[in-house]
Amino acid sequence: MTAPLVIGSVAYSPNVVPIWEGMRDYFAQTSTPIDFVLFSHYGRQVDALISGSLDLAWNTNLAWVRTVGQTDGACRALASRDTDLVFTTVFVARTGSGFTSLESLRGRRLVLGSRDSAQAAILPVHFLREAGLSESDVNLTRIDSDVGKHGDTGRSELDALRAVLDDRADAAAIGINTWQAIGRGELLPGAFESFWISPEYSHCTFTAMPSLASERSDPWVANLLAMDWENPQHRPIMEMEGLRAWVPPKLEGYASLVAAVSEQRIAARW
Repeated sequence: MTAPLVIGSVAYSPNVVPIWEGMRDYFAQTSTPIDFVLFSHYGRQVDALISGSLDLAWNTNLAWVRTVGQTDGACRALASRDTDLVFTTVFVARTGSGFTSLESLRGRRLVLGSRDSAQAAILPVHFLREAGLSESDVNLTRIDSDVGKHGDTGRSELDALRAVLDDRADAAAIGINTWQAIGRGELLPGAFESFWISPEYSHCTFTAMPSLASERSDPWVANLLAMDWENPQHRPIMEMEGLRAWVPPKLEGYASLVAAVSEQRIAARW
């Protein structure tokens, strides 16, 4: 019998357990069974992957970039969610505030999320610099909620929105997931409007080290990609994980984060 592949994931919410129990049940019916290990933060998970304690890690984009840096590019990205390939950062303000572009932030107050959140902190600063705005041109406030989880909980983005509503900031940078929740009326309906949306970039990806032979990883990836939204047994797991299909990763989608990590001198681990 084939030994299960051990996959690491960060426990950023209570949903993580049923997601991975569902994934384990799915793969138990395939040629590539799995087990999973939960971590409290991505730094520990990346260390476990590099040390060989894991076969695979379900990494954020920042965890992927850090793994690439710590392994001199020897790691491999195996698969992502369809939603990971079209991730964006959205700059928002209170409805009717009159913001029209990033230039509108000059001399104003912008609140960012946790310092290890690519979508709500690291990339927003990168996008400001691309627009010709330095950190001295914008009054930045940072809300460090749940550092270590790379913004997965969304808590810092909600705290940032609250800061805008409380007039402690004029605008906030949030991830597309939080913005879409606002659009669906799940969060503060009608309170915010977007005034700038970033180019698309890649988010999460399954990461493996060279020690995981392709003879083991390739069949696992094939079984992962075979999960079907139209299958009533698969759909609950896919809904909880926020995707309609597993897809090959889009590595060029990490270029903006690689540039941001370099220019901001983001530490290899926190």
